[in-house]
Amino acid sequence: MSDQIIRMLAKDAPVKASAITAGALVERARQIHKTLPTATAALGRALMGASMMGNQLKEEKGSLTLRVKGDGPLGSITAVSDSEGNVRGYVQNPAADLPRKRPGKLDVGAAVGAGSLTIIKDLNMKEPYVGTIELLSGEIADDIAAYFLESEQIPTACALGVLLDTDQSVLCAGGYLIQLLPGADESVIRTIEQGVARVGAVTDALRDGMTAKGLLMQVLSDFDMEVLEESPVEYRCYCSRDRVTRALISMGKKDLQDLIDEQGKAELTCQFCDKVYRYSKEELEAILAAM
Repeated sequence: MSDQIIRMLAKDAPVKASAITAGALVERARQIHKTLPTATAALGRALMGASMMGNQLKEEKGSLTLRVKGDGPLGSITAVSDSEGNVRGYVQNPAADLPRKRPGKLDVGAAVGAGSLTIIKDLNMKEPYVGTIELLSGEIADDIAAYFLESEQIPTACALGVLLDTDQSVLCAGGYLIQLLPGADESVIRTIEQGVARVGAVTDALRDGMTAKGLLMQVLSDFDMEVLEESPVEYRCYCSRDRVTRALISMGKKDLQDLIDEQGKAELTCQFCDKVYRYSKEELEAILAAM
């Protein structure tokens, strides 16, 4: 089954929710960046969080960037989603790995460390919206929930999980984002908390074959939920030779001339998908001449 993202709304309470299954998406990221287990889990959580947040954007060609900057061995983590939830990303130190907290539990929080979470929403306006908070735990799901509460005043429950196989490949991955709308009272909050506790770890549910819709229906079983949208998502990079050429042009004439004089060629690698774009001396000179 392909990766899916779903958005739902409660008919009988001020509650909205999203959920994602993203095993193939996270496995694709692992293969591209050659991440070790802790880095795979951290990047996977960031990708899924960004995907669900990007999927909430109302601007059709908008994008959302989630950036975690911690002082742990992973360094920074970046995930960028389009408004459909297709996402790409990378981790600064993909080979970072730590001993397990306990059997089967990767220590993402320690690998991320203390630092900040920044969300950038580009809605094709003059300036993007930028919100930054201090990391709460480094586990990413907790930090996303804290971001919504602190920066947007939206009480949020977020769960994200990545389960790895014995060969370090991704067995399953997924999560949910449940948010209170204005008018929610304490009884609604308690009901959601009970649902979250009842379902427990998302990876356990996903390993048993649960879908994104099934995950939300389990957690929010006490509410009358309706589906707003359900669609496939994937790891998708938008790099192209045209974009890389524009990046070379943005260097300016002097720096591009220096590159030609010193190296006589250029090899640029996309951070998101590791595709390499090669330019000969003649191609660089043609770009320079057209500037």
